[in-house]
Amino acid sequence: MPTNTWKSPSTIAAVVLVAASPLVATAQNLNPEQKQLRSIYQELVEINTTNSVGSCTNAAKAMAARLKKAGYSDADMQIIVPAGDARKGNLIARLKATDKDTNKKPLLLLAHIDVVEAKREDWIRDPFKLVEENGFFYARGASDDKAMASVFVANMIRYKQEKLKSKRDLILALTCDEELVPAKYNGVEYLLKNHRNLIDAELALNEGGSGSLDKNGKPVRHGIQAGEKIFQSYSLEVTNTGGHSSVPRKDNAIYHLADGLSRLGKFDFPFRLTATTRGFFDTMSNLESGQLAADMKAILREPVDSDALARLSATSPFYNASLRTTCVATMVNAGHAANALPQRAQANVNCRILPGETVEQTQATINTVLADSAIKVTPVGMATASPAQPLHPELMKAVTDLTNQMWPGIPVVPTMSPGGTDGRFLNNAGIWTYGVSGMFHYPEGSNAHGLNESLPVKSLYEGQQFLYELAKRLSQ
Repeated sequence: MPTNTWKSPSTIAAVVLVAASPLVATAQNLNPEQKQLRSIYQELVEINTTNSVGSCTNAAKAMAARLKKAGYSDADMQIIVPAGDARKGNLIARLKATDKDTNKKPLLLLAHIDVVEAKREDWIRDPFKLVEENGFFYARGASDDKAMASVFVANMIRYKQEKLKSKRDLILALTCDEELVPAKYNGVEYLLKNHRNLIDAELALNEGGSGSLDKNGKPVRHGIQAGEKIFQSYSLEVTNTGGHSSVPRKDNAIYHLADGLSRLGKFDFPFRLTATTRGFFDTMSNLESGQLAADMKAILREPVDSDALARLSATSPFYNASLRTTCVATMVNAGHAANALPQRAQANVNCRILPGETVEQTQATINTVLADSAIKVTPVGMATASPAQPLHPELMKAVTDLTNQMWPGIPVVPTMSPGGTDGRFLNNAGIWTYGVSGMFHYPEGSNAHGLNESLPVKSLYEGQQFLYELAKRLSQ
């Protein structure tokens, strides 16, 4: 790779010192690139993009206006809005290569701009106002995924202003409805079916990978997502003739369903490692110590040590989700009147299925655990399974080199996301997609999808510089 496109370690070290300084928490000490990002981030966060009342189209138009002001022409950008819903717009912007290599397909920078619902009465702060407080940003989408979307917009502006010399096109895609599964207007799925030429690429950078901090804020590891579990929900339903609540019977539909859910809640799906999770635990076993490190090493051997597996599963919900398929009850609906026996009780059980296992196998396991033919199990929607992507050598080298320069001594660890991303659609289309961000989180995480979602202020600006350098390097 040409060295003239890559900043020297001393230059990057200087940038990192700026990003790592606690002074970045105050607006007057931000450099021009950080100030621009801060403005974009606030604007994007404060545009409501929930499914209920929000509009991805409004957010896409706002970001397009930013790009146009920076020099992108109308021909460089498209806002694609599905015919069925004017609120579900997606923004595509392209920075054309200056020295195009015909053997190099574009690099896709992907981020979703829709967010999960948030009720003001439940939050400490207004979820749709960006609040900077005690070294953290708070807002719905502060982490998932408007931080990465804002960084990509800011970096695309910077590349344009700097007249980036590149051998492949850079494509920015800000898409809608990633958070809805199933979704009628998922942006990536829609674009692949109807406008593939706009986002066709060799590689894509996406959400799903992040760095980990210890409780004192020291970087521990930097994750790169290569693979994700399959999202599939099932409806569990019990029906009954019901009756008057003054004369209860033992065959109550609510109790019947609750007993089945209790059995399912106590069940652990079989342990299995994928190539990515094997690599994760192998790497982590050399970073941890004591019993935890020993347990990680033990599950890599055959036969697996059942005691080590049990301890590791109990140590962390993330470790447990990396070791097996998981299914959990997420919603319950039952009864029709306060003075009547329930005629129906229904629950939604959401499963995250390991790559290589099927929806049918998982449903069969659920039926076996329930051991009750009166509980009807029905898939909700159709899962989109995708292959686990290989660890792309050029990408891995770039991520590892840059990580070593920005956070010396911090290992790059392959991870499998227990959740799902739009990468599943791209991987199925042959566009290998990787989660990597350069944004680090404390052990408690960002509480994405939950109350008071947050992101360390320092992480936003470090992620900005990391992704700027990474895409710049991969464009050569």
